[in-house]
Amino acid sequence: MTLLFEPTPLERPDWPGALAPRRVTPVDPGLAAAFTASGKGGAARDRLLAGARCVTTGQQPGLFTGPLFTLYKALSTVALAHALERRWGEPVVPVFWIAGDDHDFAEANHCHVLNTQGDVERLELRARPPEAPLTPLYREPVGPEIAEILERLTLITPESEFRPAVLDWLARHYRSDADLSSAFGGALGELLGSTGLVVFQASHPDVKKRMIPWLRQALEQAAELDRALASRAAQLADDAQAAPVAVGDGATTVMLEGALGRDRLLLDGDGFTTRRAGERWTRSELLRLLDREPERFSPNVLLRPVVEAAILPTAAYVAGPGELAYLAQTEPINRALGVEPQARIARWSGRVIEARVQRTLDKFSVTAARLAPEQDGLEADLARGDLPAEARDALAALREGIESEYQRLLGPATGIDPTLKKPVESARNSALVGVADIEKRLIAHLKRQNEVVAGQLARARSALYPLGRAQERVLNVASFLVRYGDDFVAQAQDTITRSWGNLEPAPGGS
Repeated sequence: MTLLFEPTPLERPDWPGALAPRRVTPVDPGLAAAFTASGKGGAARDRLLAGARCVTTGQQPGLFTGPLFTLYKALSTVALAHALERRWGEPVVPVFWIAGDDHDFAEANHCHVLNTQGDVERLELRARPPEAPLTPLYREPVGPEIAEILERLTLITPESEFRPAVLDWLARHYRSDADLSSAFGGALGELLGSTGLVVFQASHPDVKKRMIPWLRQALEQAAELDRALASRAAQLADDAQAAPVAVGDGATTVMLEGALGRDRLLLDGDGFTTRRAGERWTRSELLRLLDREPERFSPNVLLRPVVEAAILPTAAYVAGPGELAYLAQTEPINRALGVEPQARIARWSGRVIEARVQRTLDKFSVTAARLAPEQDGLEADLARGDLPAEARDALAALREGIESEYQRLLGPATGIDPTLKKPVESARNSALVGVADIEKRLIAHLKRQNEVVAGQLARARSALYPLGRAQERVLNVASFLVRYGDDFVAQAQDTITRSWGNLEPAPGGS
């Protein structure tokens, strides 16, 4: 197998080489049932429950494990955990936090795969009606549509020695009676079990109970937190940094599942109201409900990393670009709840360049970046290179002659009347535009004649920038597992592990 994993590095707010072991409390053994693992992950889970630290990442569930960046986040977490374990001389376990409380079904209900022709195809379970409750994904069933989707995946992907195992793996977890969160966690845990990854279902009832003290504090201090978060957002804006999560509008950092599904709790005088449904509770009523039915409550995107740092012995969090932006907003919550923040480490980011795509790049002497949607004009540039030498020479001579002769004319003309300078220059420019128009027409004809070149570039562009977006944010891992089997994951792991290669053990294991 010939694959190249080409990095496209993200910003790194913290550098792992500077990390020191963060003060942590060992994980509560009462959360054991929320951890799942396969293969080596089972031993890693036991180490975690015995008192080891962990490196975490997280993601909301997605169909067939979602886009490739989910795999890269998980493997980055594995690589960093192993590197820190060598550096510190103590156990460090990679943990993937499944954000099963997320309610964005429109993100979780589909995936994109490459078919046998190299075109991108969308596989979708179903749409959620706009008026439907925003059910958390840990209670959203995969549904009967999955049988048709698995059949479609079989039809559109190339027949290979690996395809039956890939389909069996997906069918084991994405069953009609399974919820999307469990299916996602089970599939990811099995796929990466050999790396020692441990999966954490944050929507597990035991975890919900463990979150109560932190959610209670967030509700009791909701007004103060809202003001502090608004001040933090203003500070970030002054420093020209993004604050992607809207704050300062009276919204709390706690979500509640109510009449219209998962809903944001808003401050309402001495009580609270849900944003969409308008249900109202007094402070005491809501806190009693939290104690009685914790499964209905969950942290929002800003509170979640703080709760995670409170209940897991997290040394560092491996984040994507969006997370790196909103994690900068969480400082007031950490301070108010008395939780030391995790270090923030950027995940590995990159693209897979298959051999067929690399041959196209080599053939036309271009880089993968040159095929990016914003880098237009490649086909025209290549066609320009195909112009016959005599045509190129004639065009160059024509431009040179126009420039030269109009320049010769300019002196006598302005000597007769200085106001003639502008008309002469205008005529020269019009003549040059005419030459450029002729060149464009020649190139356009060459482009139309060379449909083979256009097709090859289009297929390479579709593989690297499917739907005009970064590959890692669109394509699903099944596209590559069907073609390359487990070697695909092994090569990705090796590439990402080498990205932490300079993280050598410190003297004395510190």
